[in-house]
Amino acid sequence: MVVLNKLEKKKKLKDTEYLFISAYLRAREGKLLTAARMERMIDAPSPGEAAKVLQEIGYGEFSPTSDRELGAALAREREKLFEDLYRYVPDKAVVDVFKVKYDYHNLKVLLKARALGMDGKRLLVDAGRVETERMEKCVSEGTYDQLPTALGQAAEEAGEVLSTTGDPQRSDFALDRAYFREMLEAAQSSGSQLLTGYVRATIDSANLRSAVRTLRMKKSGDFLRQVLFEGGAVGTDSILAAALNGNLEAPFRGTELRAAAELGAEAAKGGNLTAFEKACDDAVTDYAARAKHVPFGEETVIGYLVAKEIEFTAVRVIMSGKMAGIDGGTIRERLRDINA
Repeated sequence: MVVLNKLEKKKKLKDTEYLFISAYLRAREGKLLTAARMERMIDAPSPGEAAKVLQEIGYGEFSPTSDRELGAALAREREKLFEDLYRYVPDKAVVDVFKVKYDYHNLKVLLKARALGMDGKRLLVDAGRVETERMEKCVSEGTYDQLPTALGQAAEEAGEVLSTTGDPQRSDFALDRAYFREMLEAAQSSGSQLLTGYVRATIDSANLRSAVRTLRMKKSGDFLRQVLFEGGAVGTDSILAAALNGNLEAPFRGTELRAAAELGAEAAKGGNLTAFEKACDDAVTDYAARAKHVPFGEETVIGYLVAKEIEFTAVRVIMSGKMAGIDGGTIRERLRDINA
C-alpha cells in the first residue's frame, strides 16, 4: 500500500502538454466505429460486405473467412494504435494501463502451452509492453528475470502454481491479481484521477462478476475470498459479506455498477447472465465517457483508448457472428454500449 500512495503523489503533467495529441485524436474520432456503422455491418449480406465498412474507417483489407484472419486484422489495428500513441503521448504510463493486459494475456497463453507441450504462438497478441518474441524466449527458458520486475515475478509465481497443482485456473488467478495491481499502479503513476477511477471501476466489475459466478456455482465464501482483487473502490470484505448475506447489490449502491449489481443479484440466482455481463461492461464504459467533457488533457487519450477497446470487441462480435451465420438480433444482444 505504501508503494501505491507514493505513486499517487507523483506530480501530474499539465493538460496543456496534451494539446497536440488531443487535437490529433479529436480529428480521428470521426473514424471510430459508430452505432450506425455497426448496424451497417450487422445488416450486410455477407462477411465480406461487413468488412468493407471497416476498411472505410481505416482497417486494412483482410479476408473475413476465419477467426485467424480476423484476429490478425485486429492485431494490426492495435499495433498501429499503440505505436501512434506512444509516439505522441507525453506520459507513456497512460498508454501502459491499456497495454499491460496484453502482457498478462500472453503470459497465460505461453505458460499453459508450455505445460501442455503445445504451441500457443497463434494466440499471442503483440500489443503489450513486451514483444511477443521476447516473452516466448523468457517463458521457454524460464528466464523471468529478463522481464519487467512485476511481470517476471508474476510469471514465476504462476508457473510454480501451474507445475505444482496442474490447475490453470489457479495460475490465471495469480496472474490476474498481478495484472490488476500493475494496472492500478500505472494509472496512479500518471496522476490522472479519471484513469485511476477507471481502473478501480474495472476491478470492481471483475469482483462483481466473480461474486456472481461464485454464487451461481454455489461455491464457498473461502473460494470467493480467493478470487476477489484488491484495489477497487468497493472493498473486498464488503463484497464478500454482501454476497454471503444475499444482498450483493448493497456495496455497489452509489457507484457506476449499481444497475449491474442489481442484475447480478438476479443472475446469481440463475437469471440472465448475458444482460448482467453487458451491464458490467457498460458501467465501466460510462465512467470513461466523462472524458468527452474535457477539451484537452490526458482525458482525451483515455477516452479514445477506451473507445478503441470497445470497438475492437464490437468488431470481433459482429464479424465472428457474420462468419458463423448468426442472425442480426443475436449479434445485437451480445454487443456492448459503443456510444457511451
